[in-house]
Amino acid sequence: MQSRSREGSTSPSDLLPYELINPEGDSGFLVVCDHASNALPPGYGTLGLAAAEFERHIAYDIGAAGVSRLIAETLDCPAVLARWSRLLIDLNRGPDDPTLVMKLSDGAIVPGNRDVDPFQDRDEFERRLALFHRPYHEAIEAALARAGDQVPAIVSIHSFTPHWRGRARPWQVGILWDRDDRLPNEMLRLLRLEPGLVVGDNEPYSGRLKGDCLYQHGTVKGLPHVLIEIRQDLIADVAGQREWAARIEEMLRVAAKLPGLRDVRHYGSHTDARLTI
Repeated sequence: MQSRSREGSTSPSDLLPYELINPEGDSGFLVVCDHASNALPPGYGTLGLAAAEFERHIAYDIGAAGVSRLIAETLDCPAVLARWSRLLIDLNRGPDDPTLVMKLSDGAIVPGNRDVDPFQDRDEFERRLALFHRPYHEAIEAALARAGDQVPAIVSIHSFTPHWRGRARPWQVGILWDRDDRLPNEMLRLLRLEPGLVVGDNEPYSGRLKGDCLYQHGTVKGLPHVLIEIRQDLIADVAGQREWAARIEEMLRVAAKLPGLRDVRHYGSHTDARLTI
């Protein structure tokens, strides 16, 4: 379990909004984890929330960091993990997304975020963008640049709650994607070969989100990419994280042999389509 940072307990390097794992690893894949941590940097306290709120999904994607680290280790590839909680600023949102700084999340009012937006406390809004949001995405860009002539495939790891608004979610895993179907189609095919596994295709969320992490680094650049959502109860402990990391790692090794996977291809996004009347 991660704990929130306290004043005086961190070194300057610990204040970076990301953790870079295995930077010199094989650049065939890059793992990213936007909601890896439930920590907050010095100076933010608890944003006015009770400590128990930081053990919930509103603060981070439970189990996702462990899975991401294990995949990076077994594939010997780089990984970029968020160091701070999504409650501070959501790294899987574009700078103009209204949910970038959440004021209300699954019933929890976030007092420290009450006025943080471009219209009220713009200074603090811009500060969080400058100190936490942009450096994380710059770290991803730097990791992609280190690949050189090799075309890396980006794998984003997230997790979702077993229940939402009183209803059980039937999926153990979901594959989220937009228009680039290279990795998603193969991941869906391989997952559906496993008996008893309920697999979501753009469930429980849609991968068609303008300005999100994979839009910025995958769609815009024409790089192959996929977002994998794993149900949180399945990866809440180390054993579950190892099981799912091994499953994903094996599938990625198969997918790596797909024809055309290492090509730069600009599929565009469903969110780019203009509405016609």
